[in-house]
Formats: sequence, C-alpha cells, structure tokens
Amino acid sequence: METFRLLKELTETAAPSGNETAVADLITDLWQPHVDSLSRDRLGNLVALKSGQGPEPRPRLLLAAHMDEIALMVTNIVRQGESGFLEITSVGGVDRRHLYGQTVVVHGQRPLPGIVGALPDKMLPEDKRGKVHSFEGLTVDVGLPFKEVTELVSVGDFISFRQPLQKLRGRRVAGKALDNRASVAAVTLCLDYLNGRNHQWDLIAVATVQEEVGLRGAFTSGYAQRPDIAIAIDVTFGKGPGATDHNAFDLGGGPVLDLGPNVHPGIHQALKDAAKALEMTVHTGTHSRASGTDAHALQIAREGIPTGVVSIPLRYMHTMVESLDMTDIERVGRLLGEFTARLDDKFLDQLTEGMMA
Repeated sequence: METFRLLKELTETAAPSGNETAVADLITDLWQPHVDSLSRDRLGNLVALKSGQGPEPRPRLLLAAHMDEIALMVTNIVRQGESGFLEITSVGGVDRRHLYGQTVVVHGQRPLPGIVGALPDKMLPEDKRGKVHSFEGLTVDVGLPFKEVTELVSVGDFISFRQPLQKLRGRRVAGKALDNRASVAAVTLCLDYLNGRNHQWDLIAVATVQEEVGLRGAFTSGYAQRPDIAIAIDVTFGKGPGATDHNAFDLGGGPVLDLGPNVHPGIHQALKDAAKALEMTVHTGTHSRASGTDAHALQIAREGIPTGVVSIPLRYMHTMVESLDMTDIERVGRLLGEFTARLDDKFLDQLTEGMMA
C-alpha cells in the first residue's frame, strides 16, 4: 500500500465536520478488503470489525481516528452590483489568520470553486489596517451573478478548503486535512499489517465524525461498541520555529504516546512494550487535563474504558499547509498492528491487577 497515494486520496476528499459522507465512502472502499464487516451508525461513524482468532466471547479493542476536517459554512448571500458573494463562519477551529486568499469549494447544488477574499489593507478603515480579518470582513467569491449564486447555494452549505497534497523533500508532505486523515491512513496500514498476523481479540476500527466540533463520534461509538480497551489516534504538535518545548516533537522521529488523565497507564506501557518488540523509537507526550482527542470521549463512555493515545507529529496544525513525515504514519500503523497482535486472554486481568497494585 503506497502511503503517499493513500494519503492524497484521503486528504483531497472533502469532509467537513457534520458532512463526512464522501470520505466515509472512500474509507469504506479502503477498509473493505481487510475486515469482516462494515457499517455506519446513526451519527455517521464508520465502524469496521476485524474478527480475532481467540475463543468466543472475545474481548474487543477499539481504534478511533476522526475523519472530519475544519471547514467553513455559508451564513448569508449578499449582492454587490450584479455579483453574488457568500458571508461565512467557521466549522471547527479555523484560524482566521490563514483564510485570506485561500481557494475553496462550496458544496451547494453542485461543487463550486471559489476564493476567500477581502479588501486589501489600504482600502480598510484606518483602525482595521494591519490586523487579522474578522469573519465579517471576509467573503467567498465564486465568480457568478447574484441570481445564479442564490439558485446554487443556500445558507448552511459547507465550504471545504481546496488544497492538493504536495510532496516536499524526502518523505515530507504538506496539505490540508492531515489532521486527521494521517491517522485514518495509519489505521488502514494497521489493518493491512494484521492480514499477516494472528490476533486473539476482535478489532473494531472506527473512523469517527465531528471530532473537531466536540468529539461527538467518539462519544457515541464508545458507548455503542462497548470495547474492553480503546486507543485514539490523532496528530500532535511538530517541532519547528517557535515550537520547541517538551510537547512538540520532531517530524520523522517516531510515534508519540501520551500520558495524562485520559490515558490508562497499563495501555501506555503495553504500547511501549509493542514498540520495543518492533525496535521502534517512541516519545512521550503529556496532557494535564483533557487531551483534546477522541480519548477523552472514549474514556468516559458507559462505565469507563481504559484508553491510550498514539499521535503523529504535525507542523502548522489547522492550516491548509499541515506538514508531516509519512514515515511516522507507517510506524504508527505497524505499532497499532503489533499492539493488537500481542493482546491475549490475560491482558485485562493484568490491567486490573496493575491498577490495584
């Protein structure tokens, strides 16, 4: 499975939070050859089951990677002369500093290419010059007359960013929606890895929806699937200019295993043990409150689920030029596969004993 091609397909498929159908269709095709069943729940999560070889009833591991992306939404259609323009707001954590001049696709009656425009600095009132544009100062221009715009676009339509995945030097890539299609790619590689390995536990792979607006798919899938343990796979901050502290990590340096309130220490240790078996370098990230990942929702589903977090270092998060090293995606895929293959009928008892010791 060629990682760049896989990642290109995933990132260039539009799937704003709340409208993930297109990428769910793509992931269905990617996962179908590797799993025993696939379904979508009422919220839109894609749920795959890869059955284990242990005796029934088998324990269940859930891997969660969110498939939604940050985006924009139409709030109003305005007329200027004969032309129509779209007023917008954000869907998820969009950084306004990066919006001006971006190319987008408006998902109306048919996809419409457009640009995010605003007045140039010299045409702004003096008190707004040199400042970041507010959403009130930004519009999307699709280059059509007002009448045609109103026929094709409605308030509430989603707008996705239009940015192809670019190869940089070595194994580095840059593009939009690497948060979190990189993790979806890692789970895909994990499923492929397990084609050649026996594993006792059932594996539930979930491409979750609406993480960027409140972890909603993880809340519902954790509740419905009731796994014995779970792992959230996401991105974390990559080192770069101005980002050099203990919670930023080198691109290409290997997976990051989080420790903090959302993580069960036994799951963290088991992931480290799997990495050691692969002779793979891993790093430790920390969170002092909620991790900001699907792990928070999974951990507190029903009576509670022992949860871990595995992350891929990423620069320029929540922009259209997110950057990472594809080697880290491949390592995370192998690590998840090895972790799954090492789970046995004693693991849950050992997990409980570890907490009671």
